[in-house]
Amino acid sequence: MTQKYMIPGIGQVGERSGLLSLEQGAAGAFQKGQSGVQAIYATGDRKVEFICFENHSIAYVASAMGYPAFYPVPELAPVEDIRAVLMDLDGTSVHSEHFWIWIIEQTTASLLNNPKFSLEEEDLPYVSGHSVSEHLQYCIGKYCPDKTVEAARHFYFEHTDREMRAIMEGRGRDDAFQPAPGLKDFLLELKAMDIRIALVTSGLYEKAWPEIISAFRSLGMGDPRDFYDAIITAGFALRKGQVGTLGELSPKPHPWLYAEACRVGLGISFEQRGAVIGLEDSGAGICSIRLAGFAPIGMAGGNIVQSGTQSLCVAQVETFEDVARRIKGQ
Repeated sequence: MTQKYMIPGIGQVGERSGLLSLEQGAAGAFQKGQSGVQAIYATGDRKVEFICFENHSIAYVASAMGYPAFYPVPELAPVEDIRAVLMDLDGTSVHSEHFWIWIIEQTTASLLNNPKFSLEEEDLPYVSGHSVSEHLQYCIGKYCPDKTVEAARHFYFEHTDREMRAIMEGRGRDDAFQPAPGLKDFLLELKAMDIRIALVTSGLYEKAWPEIISAFRSLGMGDPRDFYDAIITAGFALRKGQVGTLGELSPKPHPWLYAEACRVGLGISFEQRGAVIGLEDSGAGICSIRLAGFAPIGMAGGNIVQSGTQSLCVAQVETFEDVARRIKGQ
């Protein structure tokens, strides 16, 4: 019989949940069995740790940039009478992760002055789903520890600007941004059910917006600003001589992007969170939805299993049709 463990705020999880049991957490700030701490669990990628007390848990979100954070782990409200669907962009709505991983790979190659450089399979969970700076910090730590994030960001935006310009001019990579199978029918079905839709991405505006435009152009759906009820990106990059916005230190798995999309963009309060579901294919995104208080549904094709976050999902599905059936059968 598979033994199950209780994480207050999350519920029961099994031995095969993907979560790791730890003796200490939050960089040593908490010890299992001390100060009321009954257990400590981490996601498989160690990005989020759950510090468990008798009746509540807190989540510790690690940071490769030196700014970790603690969040309460809210109880999920019963999912009923769904009024809104929050949707991730990369990997969920649009198949583009391979493109952005390629940009990270090109950036690291530039740092190393080695055009033949390529990432390894084991790197993939750490170069998707988080912020640009987190991805770059990971590559620096593994491949070129003598380099800086600032130098990496210079190369990253050099590559990104070149490729985005080419795509918007119709001469970029044809395979860069492909709408996920069934996306158009699913979006139109949600609209027909009078369900509000928010698009949420950790991507900076300058990389996310061409991607969204390209996908809608492929689908023949017009201007995405006229279709979505809210679109939230990680904002604008901070560069010398320019004004940036908050986004590099507060992306998924932090809860803020999903919380802002729902509370500010859609006008749905935290107390009404049971009427909201979120769709994600990445472990970071699943944690973000969950810490914002919403019910996450895991989409196939991402790194949910690899990141050890499957136990945080209320369901895991293969297609948008599966999601639509769940909504209709609620």
